[in-house]
Amino acid sequence: MRAIMIGFGSVGQAFVEIINKTPDLLRNRYGINLQIVAIVDRGGAMINSQGIDLNQAISARRSHGSVSSHNSLGHKGTTALSVIDSVEADVLLELTPTRLPEGEPGLTHIETAIKKRLNVITTNKGPIAAALPSLLELARYQKVNLKFSGTVGGGIPILTFAKKCLTGCKIESIEGILNGTTNYILTRMLDAGITLDEALKEAQTAGYAEADPSYDINGLDTASKLVIMSNWILEKRVSIEDVDMEGISKVSVEEVKIAKRSRKAIKLIGRINDSEISVHPRAVSDDSPICVKGTLNAVAFKTDLVGEITMAGRGAGGTETASAVLRDIIDIKSALMQ
Repeated sequence: MRAIMIGFGSVGQAFVEIINKTPDLLRNRYGINLQIVAIVDRGGAMINSQGIDLNQAISARRSHGSVSSHNSLGHKGTTALSVIDSVEADVLLELTPTRLPEGEPGLTHIETAIKKRLNVITTNKGPIAAALPSLLELARYQKVNLKFSGTVGGGIPILTFAKKCLTGCKIESIEGILNGTTNYILTRMLDAGITLDEALKEAQTAGYAEADPSYDINGLDTASKLVIMSNWILEKRVSIEDVDMEGISKVSVEEVKIAKRSRKAIKLIGRINDSEISVHPRAVSDDSPICVKGTLNAVAFKTDLVGEITMAGRGAGGTETASAVLRDIIDIKSALMQ
């Protein structure tokens, strides 16, 4: 299986490190001979039709800021679209950062690859939230696979579990914490009694929040995940505009303390049911299964046959999200063998 990788940040590098640590895992257990034939980052590309030496790719990126700095295989200034168009491959790994709500440039990368009849795996929420129904239709028409399990929950297989393991059940509602950055901030406000701004600075210092945390703070990140779950799991055609959205910017220390006295915690809760799709700060009982702390995510599915099932774990992080890419590669291999 030949792969083009677009985006070589924390997820891309973590995925390469996983492959390097377990070189025979895919081949011996799943019959997959994975070759990364091109890697594209902001500086250009590294291309080798016989398969890139991944240690050299990591070295070039970390030493000089771009894989395009490689002395013989580097191509400075080469764009993702030109690589997709010119390099022969079987699958595109679209791992670029999320941009909301328009989903570009990842959306164009994915559409171009599908039209070229490449299977696509992405961890980029933007394109999936912006255009999942049309992308799925295009993939079906082109007879290729589109996989995106890392877009919701990172390494937690939320989408896979709901779609495959709850077959036969009616999912009546989905509710939970889908953003680790805001959960860390609200946890620190609860435990340390500090302000939102102080907790945000701690999160940025610890690497849990970006320099521009607006997607997290204003609820847009959570909203995009609700859109993906609504479209994929519940097969409701919704968009970001359909989400009733409020972030955590107005949550005060006093509000957190009042909730704490009632044995509750303020959490940014995403909710989907028959009457709403929303993101709001809500007071959650401290003994609720979704009342997790720190950067953890937790999602509860309420079903007609088996009641409520909750999944919790690390919803972000390079290695965790890279594990979803690995899972999707294995799924594509299984689908191609059927």
